[in-house]
Amino acid sequence: MKAGIAGAGMIVPTFLAAEKQIPELEAAAICGTVRSKDKAEKLAKEHGIPQVYCDYDKRLACPELHVIYVAVPNHLHASFVRRALLAGKSVICEKPLCSSLAEAEALALLAREKGLYLFEAITNQYFPNYQKVKELLPRLGRVKIVEINYSQYSSRYDAFRAGEILPVFDPKKSGGALMDLNVYNIHFILGLFGEPEEVRYFANMEQGADTSGVLVLRYPGFVCTAIAAKDCKAPCCINIQGDQGCITSDSPSNVFERFRFSENRGPDQLYELNEERERFYYELRAFLQMVKTQDRRFHEEQLQRSLAVQRILDEARRQADMEILSDLS
Repeated sequence: MKAGIAGAGMIVPTFLAAEKQIPELEAAAICGTVRSKDKAEKLAKEHGIPQVYCDYDKRLACPELHVIYVAVPNHLHASFVRRALLAGKSVICEKPLCSSLAEAEALALLAREKGLYLFEAITNQYFPNYQKVKELLPRLGRVKIVEINYSQYSSRYDAFRAGEILPVFDPKKSGGALMDLNVYNIHFILGLFGEPEEVRYFANMEQGADTSGVLVLRYPGFVCTAIAAKDCKAPCCINIQGDQGCITSDSPSNVFERFRFSENRGPDQLYELNEERERFYYELRAFLQMVKTQDRRFHEEQLQRSLAVQRILDEARRQADMEILSDLS
């Protein structure tokens, strides 16, 4: 399967490293803006990508590309995804899928109508470690508390404080800690427990952006806290506590490298099942398998989770009085 890459930012080398481990997937073209053409050319040279271009729509018209990996800034996701779907290409889109639920619903409908695949690139759902957590979860008994913290001091935060508003902190470009980091935590939680009954978001706001925040998700019988920060750091953690045991990890939720399982009466067990693969490897494998087998049921399940996550992102931003913008007219 030949893939075209839209974007030349920091996440693209991670995609390309995983693509090298998957013989069935070939990065055949990369598209940057005129301003980022040098970056795109450098990536193409380093990774053996045969085509570099700046005209996204012209490249979409080429029949040799089967799927587009969208890795542009958050606020452009919807437009780039829509144009790819209209051109008959399936899409792997970086997280968050869109800037709003309305965008996500419109794109999901378009993908269904055209019989194409729209897949949010969210790593944690497909890790062997995560699948093992799903298997072990019933042994925890009644879940009581879930806590996830993904905090890292951003290399761009100092510039932001000095008045340089880069996309990752720009509220008009769907930036902020919620959309950049906490989205991983939300997917991690919803993949295990489904949608919550109640959503509350307590954000630290600077210049209109949530530089950090605590998201509280209430479920019948227990509460989850999902913490993300770009303005301060702390040890990352994942804790799922039940009345019969617990699951704990010191990994961020986007890589989930290892975890410990402990029952109230029994020794700890350490699991490290991800086989040191590039972190995008398992999600790309899942996408390829879905397309190969034409598994529309699996596709719909992933879409529904993405839509549920988008509902939470919208509600959290409303509570923080953050503007929810749309790139679709």
